[in-house]
Amino acid sequence: MLSEKSRPIIEATLPLVGSRIGTITVDFYNRLFTAHPELLDGLFSRSNQRSGDQQRALAGSIAAFASHLIGNPGTLPEKVLSRIAHKHASLGITEDMYGVVYEHLFAAIAADLAEVITPEIAEAWTEVYWLMADALIKLEKDLYASQSNGKMWMPWRVTAKDPAGTDAMTFTLEPADETPVTAAKPGQYVSVKVQLPDGLRQVRQYSLSGDTGTSRVFTTKLNDGGEVSTALHAGVEPGDILEISNPYGEISLREGDGPVILASAGIGCTPAASILRALAQTGTGRQVMVLHAEKTMENWALSGQMTADAAKIDAELQLWLESPQQGSKEGFMSLREVDLPADASLYLCGPLPFMKKIRDEAIDAGIPATRIHYEVFGPDVWLAN
Repeated sequence: MLSEKSRPIIEATLPLVGSRIGTITVDFYNRLFTAHPELLDGLFSRSNQRSGDQQRALAGSIAAFASHLIGNPGTLPEKVLSRIAHKHASLGITEDMYGVVYEHLFAAIAADLAEVITPEIAEAWTEVYWLMADALIKLEKDLYASQSNGKMWMPWRVTAKDPAGTDAMTFTLEPADETPVTAAKPGQYVSVKVQLPDGLRQVRQYSLSGDTGTSRVFTTKLNDGGEVSTALHAGVEPGDILEISNPYGEISLREGDGPVILASAGIGCTPAASILRALAQTGTGRQVMVLHAEKTMENWALSGQMTADAAKIDAELQLWLESPQQGSKEGFMSLREVDLPADASLYLCGPLPFMKKIRDEAIDAGIPATRIHYEVFGPDVWLAN
């Protein structure tokens, strides 16, 4: 809980800090990597740094957290914190790193706001930072403790590499050592670490797209200019060893007997496919609706798997294609064209504009925001907007 001493200061300065936080985070990362260049090797994504996505995500999370403290005294933004904690745990963030971040973040704040900052303002924002940091540290410790092993990275051997639609590839892996395997939940992801041609190691998160439990299957689309996807598609073959993390991600299939809607676009079908596979394997009696949007049928990375799994449980499948074919709808997905079941839970993944549109339409249709679960690939820039 934010102290009564700090509350009026944060409330008064939030508009200013919020308007400057984007610039502040750029300076912060420059300071951080100047002091600790090793953090770009196997932890931070240099692609996300170049695009500005990581800076926007950090700015958004800080602003969202501070705004919540002002608007909802006595509570914490649990969804925001949970999403960040899972991503941090998938990267192996440790408690001591929060002190390093604090040092360089507040140096950037002090430099940017040098003309207006006072000891009282600095103290109030320090309180906000450590409230957020302490909450994340606790969540991350709990996540680490819940795993079946105490390791961050484990060797897994690629047993199969199969084309999956246009410019996508499915990798199937098996353990390459005796480390106990943490069971994954449908919809979760793993971090995959690869070494690039220049020697730098980079990490990306990929949703598990097939069987979960102790299996590891993920599908990745070749991104134009993407460093890790290019390395995986061009340089990894069956028999090779990949370093992967334990499974993380709080967007997993919730228990219950209510209807389930899986809405995805493009390679966002991967977590939906994992959830659908779990429902099919258990022979669920829940009403299931599968909605997917794609450029062409050939682009749909997991069409065969998802079509077969939907048929096993008599799930309703609706497809939108920019180049339509028999049985599909033309253009972009719209929930206004769909008779949505009452009391449904919606699981959503795809490009950010797609998810914003579908979420708005779902809320307009009467689905509460608390039953809409979405997964963002990469930094969560939704918060920044």
